[in-house]
Amino acid sequence: MLKNTPKSVLAATSRPEFFRFHNGEKAPLPFSRKEYDRRLKGLRAIMSRMDIPAIVMTSMHNIAYYSGFLCCSFGRPYACVVTHDACITVSANIDAGQPWRRSHGDNITYTDWQRDNFWRAVKEACGKDCGRVGIEADHLTLAQRDKATAFLGCPDFVDIAKETMKQRMVKSVEEIKLITSGANVADIGGYAIRDAIHLGAREIDIAMAGRDAMELAIAERHPDSEMRDSWVWFQSGLNTDGAHNPVTMRKLEKGDILSLNTFPMISGYYTALERTLFIGEPTKAERRLWEVNVTAHELGISLIKPGATCSGITAEINRFFAEEKVLQYRTFGYGHSFGILSHYYGREAGLELREDIDTVLEPGMVVSMEPMLTVPEGKPGAGGYREHDVLVVGKDGAKNITGFPYGPEHNIVAA
Repeated sequence: MLKNTPKSVLAATSRPEFFRFHNGEKAPLPFSRKEYDRRLKGLRAIMSRMDIPAIVMTSMHNIAYYSGFLCCSFGRPYACVVTHDACITVSANIDAGQPWRRSHGDNITYTDWQRDNFWRAVKEACGKDCGRVGIEADHLTLAQRDKATAFLGCPDFVDIAKETMKQRMVKSVEEIKLITSGANVADIGGYAIRDAIHLGAREIDIAMAGRDAMELAIAERHPDSEMRDSWVWFQSGLNTDGAHNPVTMRKLEKGDILSLNTFPMISGYYTALERTLFIGEPTKAERRLWEVNVTAHELGISLIKPGATCSGITAEINRFFAEEKVLQYRTFGYGHSFGILSHYYGREAGLELREDIDTVLEPGMVVSMEPMLTVPEGKPGAGGYREHDVLVVGKDGAKNITGFPYGPEHNIVAA
């Protein structure tokens, strides 16, 4: 033993920086081997066009999209390194063999006995001559970029985030099948929530009923998937003013406006159902706002078709809301893309229904229609009104894969 050498240093010298731990057999992935090969072929076409020998993807969504492995970082970095002849996930030793079992391709496990073994493993995956490396500039932090520069030999970094997003925006037949299943599960959660609504019930109790119903449905329909991350936001009264307001312990009261929001997650793929409800008959002002928002919802659904632009759809709904003198109550865009997405990863920003996005809709894209009006406390009809459906763009129009009914005719719950 070296005299005066700290024990931590000695431990590090006797342990590997990284290694391969192929423990057990490969598990069934969300999609077929052919599907992952198709995605990698598309990515390698991008690499050839941009003259990039290796890509280091560090976002949860791109790692999952190209490898099938949905990581749980918990403060540790992860990656998917793609070269012209390999796809290698880089994972922390705390996960043992699970990342390899859930990856399409190879896996390298890095240890944490010394700092930055992650980047040593990434360098191994990239190969010796990686003078030009693709990265996700919208995800790689400045600190991690500095480390990548040092460990990879000061390469020329090329941002591939936008190109990979474009590839993810158009869904395959297999993806649409999974997303459609997710929309069906969201409906199941919605019906469980509606059945659980009664005076005095807490938001949390109702939310749990919806979540439990969805998880049971996922377990039945997708027995090979990992169970994680499905959730419900059930909001009432003032808590309906924000689309992403957390569930509380508030008890429901007569006359409450309610917001039902179910979010099943299947292998990283997100779908959603959102509906406005009332306990008892709404007031005249409340009913008018609800019906105006429902009309906007139906208008938006009619506008989703191949050839339409995100900004053009937005302009039409804005025009309607302005005519009804409620445009000032709109709080966000009218819809977004679906795929590998959650409230803490993903987002295909180029496919959001907003004024500043001119993306043209094309077959294979999946988008929501979700207009919302938020009227502040003290004004007639105060509360948040929101409807949300998921639509698959086809050759001639769009298919609505959400089935739960909306509007006053269906969603007034007897007090």
